[in-house]
Amino acid sequence: MHLLKTLTPLALLATTASAVGNAIVTNNCKDPIYLWSVGSSVFPKHTIPSGANYTEPFRHDDTSGGIALKITRTDNGLYDGSAQLTYSYSLDGEQVWYDLSSVFGDAFAGDAVVVKPESEGCGSICWAEGSTPGGSQVKVCDAEGDVGLVVCAEGC
Repeated sequence: MHLLKTLTPLALLATTASAVGNAIVTNNCKDPIYLWSVGSSVFPKHTIPSGANYTEPFRHDDTSGGIALKITRTDNGLYDGSAQLTYSYSLDGEQVWYDLSSVFGDAFAGDAVVVKPESEGCGSICWAEGSTPGGSQVKVCDAEGDVGLVVCAEGC
């Protein structure tokens, strides 16, 4: 009987943890792209081939408050001053806040970039020409659904 009491909280924790959605990056470009997940530390680089996805469960970083998925078209782009597309999110309880920005230029100039949540009623972000239209683009959605970024999208 004691074993059953021990397993019940663990089962509940597993159910709660699985309710968090994912940040997904899809590469529709003809060449690979390179992604680093950055919070209070920089995680290893991921190479995303053409037609492939990168998926990361939403997570909270106590030090930085959020996560930035930094994406470049060059292999060492995070460290060599290349243009970066930054898909950021912040997990805040049952909500996830997300944003799109660029640093050091527009990595996907001329190609559409789209952030689209899975859940209805949540805001999308679209840069039809791959460059920021200016101003804040912060959106919010429930944290249970996935929020995907597509680079080199077919359009908005």
